[in-house]
Amino acid sequence: MKRRSVIATLGALSLGTARPTLASGEVLKEPYKLTKKTLKTDILVIGGGTAGVVAAIQAGRAGRSTILVENGSQLGGTTTTGGVAFPGIFFAWGKQVISGIGWEMVQEAVSLNDDTLPDFSIPHGKHHPRHQVRLNGQLYAMLLEEKCVEAGVQLRFYETPMQVKPQNNGWLVETVGKGVMTEITCNQLIDCTGNAFVTSMAGFDVLRESTTQPGSLMFEIGGYDFNSLDLKGIQARYQEAIQKGELEKPDFRNNIVGLLRSKGDNISHVLGADSTTSETHTAANIKGRSALLKTLRFLRTLPGCEKTKIIDVQNETAVRETYRIDGHYKITHADYVTGKLFDDSVSYSYYPIDVHDENGVVPDHLKEGVVPTIPLRALIPKNSRNFIVAGRCVSSDRLANSALRVQASSMGMGQAAGAAAVLANMQNKTPLDVSMSDLRKLLEQHGAIVPGSGAKG
Repeated sequence: MKRRSVIATLGALSLGTARPTLASGEVLKEPYKLTKKTLKTDILVIGGGTAGVVAAIQAGRAGRSTILVENGSQLGGTTTTGGVAFPGIFFAWGKQVISGIGWEMVQEAVSLNDDTLPDFSIPHGKHHPRHQVRLNGQLYAMLLEEKCVEAGVQLRFYETPMQVKPQNNGWLVETVGKGVMTEITCNQLIDCTGNAFVTSMAGFDVLRESTTQPGSLMFEIGGYDFNSLDLKGIQARYQEAIQKGELEKPDFRNNIVGLLRSKGDNISHVLGADSTTSETHTAANIKGRSALLKTLRFLRTLPGCEKTKIIDVQNETAVRETYRIDGHYKITHADYVTGKLFDDSVSYSYYPIDVHDENGVVPDHLKEGVVPTIPLRALIPKNSRNFIVAGRCVSSDRLANSALRVQASSMGMGQAAGAAAVLANMQNKTPLDVSMSDLRKLLEQHGAIVPGSGAKG
């Protein structure tokens, strides 16, 4: 072969133009390229967690075209991917205070798994987990997906927003996912990311604490008989390991006996857990898994715990606290613990003040009869139009937020946000300007309990 022909052949190979020999059944696919799509919808919900799912279903059931973007692989957020599969609290002082779409899905998950609801007529006292509802998390995730599809919600997994731009009558949101870049034009935008990610991208103010609450990696361990263990000896060995720097005191709240008694569950504390970016969430996941692995190895050195094993572990650390919006109203600790009823209250919340730190958590329970409420204004960032949030990024101070962030309250907020967006879309308004009478009526039509309208006995 002449030199010029050899060079031409090598050039063709380097550019990938030489076609391979295909075996029977093989197909030569075009090189990878990013597909660009343009979509239009009435309502766009970003974040398919506890609040986002309910907001999207509410919008879809009310007849609005709805898209739900979720950067993970399933719906449910904290309850499913985070593994905190015990939502609460829906009842306060013998009455149901949070119902609607979220409660509907919880009940269906309980029924389909032959589980049992707590007896809400029995006061929980200082042990509020008695009124939390234990669910099969993966079953619950599938039910959420089914409900979204039935409501006509277009689900887009594995996508995350890259840019949020205001339009004359709404928003243009650019998302990117596996092989797809999408421009979504919407009239109403709902931020249910939990960390106010979309709010910040849209240019509105967000805030956070200098030190945030730890996250938790949910897991289950077994392979030992708790009742036969030498707990005093184990506690002494544990303190020795901490003093030597082999284990870290905050990882399991300095409570190795509690870890063994609970067999895991919600006892993990991952200091600094932050889901704001892929890098910070990666760090939280690595830290949580590393602490569990080190502690597992330590437990297997203890008499009676030699066969300790991991039965189950979630694939990511659940995060309690990141950013909150600067809303038209900030719910304060005083508002919360006194059960302030606002003129624009759209949902109840019921949970003790629950701030976790490196020493653990001591819940501060509400006084008997107190049921806090959430005003619409706390779901809307200042200076925004056609924009609303739901979930733990609600405008609130830290103490109030430590209670507002839980699942039942987030479900109530999600339904309120979805309903407000529906009315704003129908009436060509922004959510802050919709009629409270119309909003309460729509929520009640879909099973929600609205403050000031009575609660179910």
